Amino acid sequence: MPNSVRKHSFDESEAPTEPSPQYLSLQPKKNTVLVSHGRPPWYGEDGKRTCDAYVVAVAGGSGSGKTHVARQIVQSLGSIPTVIILSQDSFYKYHTPEELELAHANKLDFDHPDAIDMPLFAACLADLKACKQTNIPVYSFVEHQRLPETKYLYGATIIITEGIMALHDPALRELYDLKVFVQCDSDLMLARRIQRDVKERGRSVESVLDQYLRFVKPSYDNFVRPTATYADIIVPGSNNAVAIGLISAHIRRQLDERANQFRKKLAIPHLYFSGGSGASTPESRLEDLDLKVLPQTPQLVGIYTILRSKETSRQDFVFFADRLSTLLVEHALQYLPYTDKTVTTPVGVVSHGKKLDVKNVCGVSVLRSGGALERGFRRVINDVPVGSLLVQSDATTGEPLLLHAMLPHCVRFRHLAEESWVFLLDAQIGTAAAAFMSIRILLDHGVREDRIVFITFLVARGGGISVLRRVFPQVTIVCGAVDDEMREGWLEGYRGEGNPEGTGRPVWVMQPGMGQIGDRYYL
Repeated sequence: MPNSVRKHSFDESEAPTEPSPQYLSLQPKKNTVLVSHGRPPWYGEDGKRTCDAYVVAVAGGSGSGKTHVARQIVQSLGSIPTVIILSQDSFYKYHTPEELELAHANKLDFDHPDAIDMPLFAACLADLKACKQTNIPVYSFVEHQRLPETKYLYGATIIITEGIMALHDPALRELYDLKVFVQCDSDLMLARRIQRDVKERGRSVESVLDQYLRFVKPSYDNFVRPTATYADIIVPGSNNAVAIGLISAHIRRQLDERANQFRKKLAIPHLYFSGGSGASTPESRLEDLDLKVLPQTPQLVGIYTILRSKETSRQDFVFFADRLSTLLVEHALQYLPYTDKTVTTPVGVVSHGKKLDVKNVCGVSVLRSGGALERGFRRVINDVPVGSLLVQSDATTGEPLLLHAMLPHCVRFRHLAEESWVFLLDAQIGTAAAAFMSIRILLDHGVREDRIVFITFLVARGGGISVLRRVFPQVTIVCGAVDDEMREGWLEGYRGEGNPEGTGRPVWVMQPGMGQIGDRYYL
């Protein structure tokens, strides 16, 4: 993915049915998600969150240029992790029929603090700041009403909230790391408002002026302008390049201070963690790692022999990978809860058996190597949703980056996630960096640790699995084989220990391993 910021803004009718952290526009030119090179780890070696998302509030009068300032900040930041621009306009309250009649007659005050659902705004922002998912309301300016559906958001490193009342509520102000007020001349704000409402909302100049004199101007004088006293910085509504540069530099420094880099420690834990921390050496016993390893039958060993061989054709590799994934998923099903069930057979005899005792089951594939397990998963567990996570390594540091999250419906809503069992699919656990991030994502959504079943072809006993088991002991890990060794090298230009003159980044390769499983399966 290129390091330049990708910007997406489109109408509701164009919004994807399954929004992801890559792109999202909830209302035209208002709520937007922008992505560059992905989201780095927001947790430490113990699996706990080490930093919140960085929250910037942009307040100011209607037409002062708040949205423009928010977008200028993003553009000035350059190559950054995921950013959400969250508009206060999404949080207008639900209106009664009487209020709707007033709204369509331009007689309802939308500029008063009571028009905004401040508790819901604060609750959604608090979840995003704490690196959890949230589902924000969708408001229609055409219908003057909050719509029944909500929009799922997750994965922001930077959150920019903008709105006329962004600094009004004390509960919201407590969540901000940086508070900005956009100050603009009243005549310019009125001109901008007329242009926007006539062009984008289909209103007449007369109705815009009436609403401005009746509600907007009094609200600005009484509620909006006084909040400038809470701002850390006041930005002019035009010709503000210097102020934007200062704000962007400050945000970049904050992100640099919060950076977590520990993949190397996961890859070779016995060099960095003491024995008391639960870290392993290559000679660690499988019993200590608590892995659910398939019985090593001649059939299974034969399958792995075919999959390990570089002479195996892609057609044979796909066939035996699908066969192996089927065996793994069938084995993993025994770790779900079952309850008694009595049935009557076709010959009229009562038989006592078992049935699954779960409310929601889904799969999540860690792309792209996790896709090699999807066909087997669907063969064994019929008609369940399968989501995906795209976790790739940073080109410079080798640290994992979350580039994409498309999770099943039962995970996107917390009350459903708490009752769900999730099969996490990835081809191998070497350094365990991708596994670490994937599990952390599910926990952020409210999935219980003991309801995560990780299915994988291979585990490296000398890699990050020991740290993963120590941090997430209740996750069930089902694998087909265990390799002993992780070898450290360089992706390109390898010239010996430490690679003093070579180029590229460090990598850790499982041995004997199966090579690049995703490439062998798909190419």
